[in-house]
Order: sequence, then structure tokens, then C-alpha cells
Amino acid sequence: MDWNPEKPPTAKEIAAKFRKDIGDGVYPAGTQLPGAKGVAKHLGVGLMTVQSAYKQLAEDGLVVGRQGSGTYVLDPEKGSQTARDVALGLRDLQDHVALLTSQLSDLQSRVKRLEAVPTSPSDKNQ
Repeated sequence: MDWNPEKPPTAKEIAAKFRKDIGDGVYPAGTQLPGAKGVAKHLGVGLMTVQSAYKQLAEDGLVVGRQGSGTYVLDPEKGSQTARDVALGLRDLQDHVALLTSQLSDLQSRVKRLEAVPTSPSDKNQ
């Protein structure tokens, strides 16, 4: 796992990383994800943060938690999407949202610059 050592990741960031890894085939169907306690210790976050990330993955339909056993990438059922397909779709969606966020930020900056342009003297007299 590669993380920014300067700042502990959020549950959302941890889930996104595992989503990417599942999509990339790092964790194929049936594979057990690393134990939440070990991940929490490695990342310097609370156990609840990792459990929340795993819960997000379960809500996405990517993994299933087995009491006393761990969290596993779901096996595909015949005729349904595989966890990898779902992860790839979600990753594409995340990439698209990031692009749109960047474009929106750029637009906001442009609008601020346009609003800051002084008006001509004739506009002030009206």
C-alpha cells in the first residue's frame, strides 16, 4: 500500500485505494483483504476508520465480511458483474468526478478574475 506518510488517510481514501486495487486485480475474487487491525496500524489510523472503509466496499457490492474470518472480495455470480467490473466502473466514476471538480474550480477562478476587472468610467456613471 502506498500512502502519504504526512497525513493519515480517511476511510473514504482507504476505500478508494482498495477499490482501485480490486479493479486492478491486486485482490481477485475470493481473495481476503488484509486484516483491519493490521491496516489500521500500518496507516496510523483508528480501527474504526478501516472498518468504515471496508463497510463502504461492502455497500458497493465489492466485498463481504465474514464474522471471525475476515473481509473477502466477492466471487462473481453467473450472469452478474464481477467485483472487479464494479470496482473499475466506480474508479472511472471517481476519475470523472475528479476531472469535473478540477474544471469547476478552474471556472470559479475565472469568474473571480472577471468580477475583479475594473469597469470603465462610463459604467460608473450609470
